[in-house]
Amino acid sequence: MTEADASAAAAREAHARRRREIEEIDAQLIAHLARRVERCKEIGALKRIAGLPTLDPAREAEVIRRAASVARERGLPDEKVRDIFWHIIGLSRGAQTEGE
Repeated sequence: MTEADASAAAAREAHARRRREIEEIDAQLIAHLARRVERCKEIGALKRIAGLPTLDPAREAEVIRRAASVARERGLPDEKVRDIFWHIIGLSRGAQTEGE
């Protein structure tokens, strides 16, 4: 095996490891989303009991601002993270309105 072949083989192995790591991270992200949705269901029930409105635009804006700030601190594009969090908020809203 030439040095180039050995280097290519090592790169393929490292590539496969990184893909497995990403798959694990993806599973963790989904697990965290599931936990978040579960909490949102609980919050929705508590809001109904307390007579609070389900939608809270000020709170949603606060969540988006905080996510963008953390994204910037981590060197991520805050606008893309904002977009992701709007989707997460939509998922959360749906969970809160279940049972209405």
